[in-house]
Amino acid sequence: MKTWIEVPENSDFSIYNFPFGMAEIRGEKKAVSRLGDTVLDLDALQKSGYFNNIGLPEGVFRTEFLNDFILCGKSTCKATRERLIELFSDPASNLAGDDETRKNALVSMVEVRMQMPVHVGDYTDFYSSIEHATNVGKMFRDPDNALLPNWKYLPVGYHGRASSIVPSGVDVQRPLGQTRPNNDEAPVFGPSRLLDFELEMAFITYEGKPLGQSISTGEADEYIFGMCLFNDWSARDIQKWEYVPLGPFLAKNFASSISPWIVTLEAMEPFRVSGPEQDPKVLPYLQFEGKKNIDITLDTYIKPEGSTESRISRSNFQYMYWNMNQQLAHQTVNGCNIKAGDMYGSGTISGPTEDSYGSMLELSWQGTKPLTLDDGSERKFIQDGDTVIMRGYSVKNGMRVGFGEVRTKILPARKA
Repeated sequence: MKTWIEVPENSDFSIYNFPFGMAEIRGEKKAVSRLGDTVLDLDALQKSGYFNNIGLPEGVFRTEFLNDFILCGKSTCKATRERLIELFSDPASNLAGDDETRKNALVSMVEVRMQMPVHVGDYTDFYSSIEHATNVGKMFRDPDNALLPNWKYLPVGYHGRASSIVPSGVDVQRPLGQTRPNNDEAPVFGPSRLLDFELEMAFITYEGKPLGQSISTGEADEYIFGMCLFNDWSARDIQKWEYVPLGPFLAKNFASSISPWIVTLEAMEPFRVSGPEQDPKVLPYLQFEGKKNIDITLDTYIKPEGSTESRISRSNFQYMYWNMNQQLAHQTVNGCNIKAGDMYGSGTISGPTEDSYGSMLELSWQGTKPLTLDDGSERKFIQDGDTVIMRGYSVKNGMRVGFGEVRTKILPARKA
């Protein structure tokens, strides 16, 4: 497909994408989409009649978050994206010759400020990369029995903190907490010394079924609105001391960062691939048909303050052992209800090679193998002033669909 809007070569936001987000445009918060470096004011397009006969409520794009749009349901959201493709791929479309609407609705990316795209009511973080789980097991448990007995039978997860999820560009302070540097001494309180990123993807749901009902793996696609990049920050030294017996708490709840654009599941369909073979065979409610993994190249960079960025990892979402359909089926199999705008993190995405690991814990192997950045500096974990950048994109048969980036700078800890 082609478009009458100028789109830079290798743009993440091609005619095949049309993600959704929230932006401040001319002092007003609006729901938007994007094509190349042009932001599309969806409210302005609706006011001019370009979304007629889709079933969108009036003013649905003049809102704080995308949740009202997501509540319209999959068929309406899908029809909205299809209408955008139609409007911007046909040079003879009414919009192409509508100078007034184009002036109001098409804005340069440099003129807008992206905002938090959804109000996250609930957030679940999974632990679904077998390479990551194996690496962590080798470090902290028996290398010969790295995976816990349940790991290959269910998608392990925990309920995270939704209130501290922030969009790209929001700085994060180094967290405070208890650590135990010496096993023979009492714990101490202070800033985390082992601050880490976790390379993840997240998916956002539509409104689910009523409480008490479940969503099957075959139904799951109908309840997934879209995906974004997800950096689930982790304080490894705090985590090591506190996680037994109930799991992550202060080591994880201080912040998670997401990219501002939600790429729809429909845009990712051309990039479906088969996932790893699951052995032993999973229980019936976790069995699925078809290709449920997605080929998404994921790059992570560190940019020290005043220096250039260095790529430290290249991984891929297709490595995930447990796919999104299985995660959602497991989340709801006991009757747990899901809401529009809920967010589900994949867990750290690590690949089979050392340069494809998704955390500093693995890349530096607990700090025993420091990374050398392009400016000559070394990193075992993330330092104050560092900016961590994650980018993701898919390419196939001339089509490119990407997520942009999630970028976060680490600030020093506040004084206790």
